[in-house]
Amino acid sequence: MPLQSDPLISVVIPTAGRPVLVARAVHSALRQTYGNVEVIVVIDGDDQGLDILESMSEPRLRLLRLQQRCGGSRARNEGVRAANGEWVAFLDDDDEWLPEKLQKQIAVAQMSNASDPIVSCKVMARTHSGEFVWPRKLPCEPLSEYLLARDSWGQGEGLMQTSTLLTTRRLLLKIGFEDGLQKHQEWDWLLRATKAPGTGIEFVNEPLAVWNLGYSRTSVSRKYDWQGSLAWIRRRRDLVTRRAYAAFIATSISSQAARQKQWKAFLPLLAEMFRLGSPRTIDVFLLLLMWFVPGTLRERLRTS
Repeated sequence: MPLQSDPLISVVIPTAGRPVLVARAVHSALRQTYGNVEVIVVIDGDDQGLDILESMSEPRLRLLRLQQRCGGSRARNEGVRAANGEWVAFLDDDDEWLPEKLQKQIAVAQMSNASDPIVSCKVMARTHSGEFVWPRKLPCEPLSEYLLARDSWGQGEGLMQTSTLLTTRRLLLKIGFEDGLQKHQEWDWLLRATKAPGTGIEFVNEPLAVWNLGYSRTSVSRKYDWQGSLAWIRRRRDLVTRRAYAAFIATSISSQAARQKQWKAFLPLLAEMFRLGSPRTIDVFLLLLMWFVPGTLRERLRTS
């Protein structure tokens, strides 16, 4: 990608009904050491309490209102369509950025050999169990195994979280987030986008974003819908390896089903993991861990 001095970066922040949190996210985007940004807050149907944003005298801030609740995927896509920047960075309304996030990422992006690089970074993950720097290993191939599989029981081994992502608007207009998808939105987009010609993964090996986890607030990603997750991985089977398919059943799907006490799903999920996937010993161990170890203990193991 040809070098350009200080290109405009459009920051897209979807939000619904969380005025205090989104104000924090907006402040972290506006306080970047990289100054040539516009911040687009996409208000997903619920604008209650957002007078806090309207009161800001900040010319770089734009509010885009959607008339009815559409979900995070469409909200991000609408923000991309409204963006003026050649580059787009996403920030979830309950997360925040460290001041040098965009400056360091755009430098890496402009040095990339890919025409449409996808740049991520480490995060500071704040959980009930403490604060952790994730991911513990750098992105590698195959990407589906990096994102969906584990080689240990701890969380955060492989990660490219939404609030870390920066890429070209051109790529996002060509391959957007899937409208209506309730969970796994960034995984779904990454698996599809990295198949496009000219894309490539770049990574800044230091924490530049804060991922706030485990606090008492509503989040789609923390709702349990094992059947929806199973439908998603079945639909994306052509984009994942057999190992990644088995690992996703062992961890993401099984953890949700176990929390819902859906014991009738245990044997069918175990059978599908072997029939359509290629599990390793760690995957079988993790599946049993999800089903037979209490959730509070699993949480401590997961973040250890």
